[in-house]
Amino acid sequence: MADAYDVVVIGSGPGGYVCAIKAAQLGLKTAVVEKRETFGGTCLNIGCIPSKALLHASELFEEAGHDFASLGIKVNKPKLDLKAMMGHKDKTVEANVNGVAFLFKKNKIDSFIGTGRIAAPGKVDVTNGSGETQTIEAKNIVIATGSDSAALPGIDIDEKTVVTSTGALELNSVPEKMIVVGAGVIGLEMGSVWRRLGSEVTVVEFLDRVLPGMDGDVGKQFQRMLTKQGMTFKLSSKVTGVNKEGNRLKVSVEPANGGETDTLEADIVLVAIGRKPYTDGLGLAEAGVALDDKGRVKTDAHFKTNVDGIYAIGDVIAGPMLAHKAEDEGMAIAEILAGDVGHVNYNVIPNVVYTYPEVASVGKTEEELKEAGVEYVVGKFPFMANGRARAMLHTDGFVKILADKKTDRVLGGHIVGFGAGDMIHEIAVLMEFGGSSEDLGRTCHAHPTLSEAVREAGLATFAKPIHM
Repeated sequence: MADAYDVVVIGSGPGGYVCAIKAAQLGLKTAVVEKRETFGGTCLNIGCIPSKALLHASELFEEAGHDFASLGIKVNKPKLDLKAMMGHKDKTVEANVNGVAFLFKKNKIDSFIGTGRIAAPGKVDVTNGSGETQTIEAKNIVIATGSDSAALPGIDIDEKTVVTSTGALELNSVPEKMIVVGAGVIGLEMGSVWRRLGSEVTVVEFLDRVLPGMDGDVGKQFQRMLTKQGMTFKLSSKVTGVNKEGNRLKVSVEPANGGETDTLEADIVLVAIGRKPYTDGLGLAEAGVALDDKGRVKTDAHFKTNVDGIYAIGDVIAGPMLAHKAEDEGMAIAEILAGDVGHVNYNVIPNVVYTYPEVASVGKTEEELKEAGVEYVVGKFPFMANGRARAMLHTDGFVKILADKKTDRVLGGHIVGFGAGDMIHEIAVLMEFGGSSEDLGRTCHAHPTLSEAVREAGLATFAKPIHM
């Protein structure tokens, strides 16, 4: 038995690896248990990072084929080299996972490759690929095992023709027809990739709108943009079956509330109906760790479970399943275990959809403010009125600010447009410090920039915009 670690983290995704690095930086003897051969979890290996590589590459492919002429650039019609594009994706993943491995070595973090299981409070069994098990001792155990793709009842996933996001990142040819089940972030991002590369994409969504949970105004505008780009939507609909007939899939779709069944054909069906916390094989029941009714690990405000010495962060606990939320929790729990004060402001967690255009939000939506009975003011500014956006041919979308009617404190920000994922952080920082729309509107912004649209939305909230 090795000497006890101060912290053993199970899982090396964004929450786990950030927790381990921060704990080591604070002087805690730290180890990480990871079931994959590479670090980084779902995000770096089969999620956020590879999908963004394909999103960027496919966006450039489409831009070269459609927009270059308008900028005075004459080129032949671009040809897709899917193998090379996938190679770019794989190199990006390799660089990132190797970067995490380097940071572990730099910070003297021990790593154990194998499946982790909590044998008892203070003890973690690690079983490697050969079936050999070793036990490591820990004063504190942090569960950071993330999440897995949620299954659609009655639909078998083979990751070849009926795929999750994992399989959608590994297709070796462009499908003629793709059906995406779920109009959330993952479905729209991966659907966008394959539509740009030549697929006919139909999105089937159980609810009556895209991007459930985001601002309704944003969702409506965004759906119109994607429809204009060539996506087809079947809202208030559900997939009830997928059958293979020859080389094609027959997909049964019916109204969400029941009704006549329609049959759609596809080469690939992407199931993207959400994710579920990954707790399989962790030994939580045996260790006495309580779960909630959604299968998430129950924790208090300091990430502690009901069992002393066992904590949990990231997708495996309540809250949005976002890598950066997990990272913040990883830093916070490391600080707590080191005797410092760790805190996460859940009111200021940005959310980004990396499509074209991007969609980004932070804070409250109009629907949430109405439900809470909060009186608010709305300020909007379109990128069509922004000089830099016109010069770049990126005029789709708008910035929307929501502020308290009495205090002018900004309660939420929503952006649809090119670079929205970067611009949203200006609003996040403002909200973190309790700023007002007037603070935003009176802050000098460089000209010409897309960020001026954010300032103009601030002006529109407490007064009037200048350029509209």
